[in-house]
Amino acid sequence: MAVRAVRGAVQLERDEAGHMDERVAALLTAVLERNKLTADDLISIWFTATPDLHSDFPAAAARKLGITDVPLICAQELDVEGAMPRVVRLLAHVESDRSRSDISHVYLGAAAALRKDIAQ
Repeated sequence: MAVRAVRGAVQLERDEAGHMDERVAALLTAVLERNKLTADDLISIWFTATPDLHSDFPAAAARKLGITDVPLICAQELDVEGAMPRVVRLLAHVESDRSRSDISHVYLGAAAALRKDIAQ
C-alpha cells in the first residue's frame, strides 16, 4: 500500500451552506468512486475555498457523509485577481495500491478548466 495524493475542485453556483454541502459531497464522492477508495483509505483531506465563500466549512460536508474519523482542515485560497470565483479545492491523502499515474484527479463542472492537464 502506498500513500497517494488526490486533487479535486468544484465551482459553486452560489455561496449557500446547503449548496456547498451538495457540491462538496459530489466532489468527494467522485474522488472516492473514481479511485475505488473507501473512507477507510483516507488519511487526511485539505480543503481550500476562495475568499468569496464563507457560508460554511467545506469539511462539514465530509462530516455529513460520515467521514468522522479522518483529519480534515479548511483554509482560504489565495485571493488572486482574475481567479475563478466560488471554488472549493481538495487535496486528499490516501492509502492505495494504484500507481501515481493511475490516480484520477477530479475537477467537476466549470472547475475542469483549472487543470485541463489532469482533469478527468
